[in-house]
Amino acid sequence: MEKIKFVMTDTDTQVSAVCRRALEAKGIAVTVCEKNGTKALETLLAVHPQAVLLDAFMPDLDAITVKQRYEAQNTSSTHTTFFVTGAFQSEEMEQELLDSGFSFFFVKPFDESVLVSRVLKAAGNTMRPQVVSQDSDELTVTEILHQIGVPAHIKGYQFLRDAILLTISDHGYINAVTKRLYPEIAKRNMTTASRVERAIRHAIEVAWDRGDVDTLNSYFGYTIHNLRGKPTNSEFIAMISDKIRLDKKRHA
Repeated sequence: MEKIKFVMTDTDTQVSAVCRRALEAKGIAVTVCEKNGTKALETLLAVHPQAVLLDAFMPDLDAITVKQRYEAQNTSSTHTTFFVTGAFQSEEMEQELLDSGFSFFFVKPFDESVLVSRVLKAAGNTMRPQVVSQDSDELTVTEILHQIGVPAHIKGYQFLRDAILLTISDHGYINAVTKRLYPEIAKRNMTTASRVERAIRHAIEVAWDRGDVDTLNSYFGYTIHNLRGKPTNSEFIAMISDKIRLDKKRHA
């Protein structure tokens, strides 16, 4: 089966290397090109990837112009999903990029596993079935956290992902959050259990302050949202992991 093709602009050698390793581990063919709009456009027209990550601002052409010119000149039948990345946080700029058809804005530094999930989804998960099945929980958790409104660039996002995935695989974690779950996540991320707890709490607070009320209610119900305020860390992790496990049983 033909590999998924992915192109990204090279903004930082170390970041590009980490992303390449994570993507290639899933069987994705990665092309890293110079951070230059003209070079990026040339690469896209040569490769015809299913997904691309462009820096918002590059010499010669910015990301929006590259996307517009590629779509005007592309004669391939391959659909390309465009992602964009930048070190800044500007709601106006993010909105302009999303309005221009970019599917997701990655604020630097970003989690490479989120990029992998997005690329797999963009390509329609056309890879080998066993690869898709290994990624399915990770992709589901990533999508749910995005829908709820947890920003991907804050530390608590990664810790929440780890916590939910661990709890899906072993429900016993939810009954020992302080004794087992936080220490396990801390060990994986070379930090302390108390920092994990604080970062997860912060991520939930951000989601509750900025997230869409209807989406939050669809996952946590009106009782938690209106009468009890924000869920606790363990409630949040339990609700999401239980929902995913029930959905998997339903579709098994």
